[in-house]
Amino acid sequence: MRISLIGPTHPFRGGIAHHTTLLHQHLRARHEVDFLAFRRQYPRWLFPGRTDRDTSEHPLVAPGVEHLLDSMNPLTWLQVARRIVRARPDLVIVPWWSAFWTPHVLTIASLVRRARRTRLLAICHNVTDHEDRRFGPRCTRAVLSRMDDCLVHSAADEERLRALLPGARVTRGFHPLYEFARPSLLGKAEARARLDVTGDTILFFGFVRPYKGLDDLVQALPRIRRTRRVTLLVAGEFWEGREAFDRRVHALGLADAVRVVDRYVPNEEVGLYFSAADLVVLPYVSGTASGVVQTAYGLDKPVVATTVGALADIVEDGHTGYLVPPGRPDALADAIVRFFEEDREAEFVANIRRFKRRFAWERLVELIETIAAPATHGAPVAQTAAPDRA
Repeated sequence: MRISLIGPTHPFRGGIAHHTTLLHQHLRARHEVDFLAFRRQYPRWLFPGRTDRDTSEHPLVAPGVEHLLDSMNPLTWLQVARRIVRARPDLVIVPWWSAFWTPHVLTIASLVRRARRTRLLAICHNVTDHEDRRFGPRCTRAVLSRMDDCLVHSAADEERLRALLPGARVTRGFHPLYEFARPSLLGKAEARARLDVTGDTILFFGFVRPYKGLDDLVQALPRIRRTRRVTLLVAGEFWEGREAFDRRVHALGLADAVRVVDRYVPNEEVGLYFSAADLVVLPYVSGTASGVVQTAYGLDKPVVATTVGALADIVEDGHTGYLVPPGRPDALADAIVRFFEEDREAEFVANIRRFKRRFAWERLVELIETIAAPATHGAPVAQTAAPDRA
């Protein structure tokens, strides 16, 4: 099968660039793939972080990538559409996660559809933006109605998409594991010595944004520390709210209990932070899927997460971690204390090692092949194909 894959990759950073790059790697092991990537994603004034470029010394790179697409230059949208039409692919895959991408995705999809009957698949990392946008649902409907198929990561997003587009062909898949940081893993003692942390350590990892609920985790810390002298390690760039976060930490008397690394963590350092942690905590108050939990599993780390989006589908409560309701610092604290008091780390790690094969990239490729198969043309609704629980 010939596939045209559109999306971000190096030199751009972040989980979706990693996802698209790894998807390309695994697709091209079985298919002929043209990777049509961005040469510019966001205008500088719109991007909330310090830079959208990956500073890793050892980045994930895609061989043969064509950096053609500029989100702000319509001429490049036409260029990408013509490139796809000339290639005559059987399938076009485009990631969808923000209404910002509406103009170029809508243009490319419409031009490709007009020129030839090529199957269009959207991989929906988010059906709508994390933060509410006035026009987000309208943009989602406009773009995804042009697609033949939509692949989502969670039951919550499947339900959300079916509500927005009742006639859509939706397949529920999964977010595969991120294991690229395994070579940088260290022994726990060595990692803690390098980071100058001691004792029980919990990790909040990734960009700090309001929907990720870091404030709830900070509010949970005093309750946790009545029983355990836990250190919270925050490793990720704050996109907003750093001053308010620092004020809250000091107001709660937690200055000695919180370590902050306010920057993007390059690939070669990811293993350091996960190695130092006993437990990865995802206190999200909203959201869909998360590459952080799949990084934790890829590095054999248990998690405490909220019952938000795909987290509720991925975390096996009481087996690979604990699930708690969102917006409940007390429940978050109790789950973290329970993990340490009941000494569940070794048990959970063993379960993760058995469990994580369900999230192999090869299984995602097989699912995409099923979606793209000629026999599926004309079917009213695609099947649900979440990872098995066996």
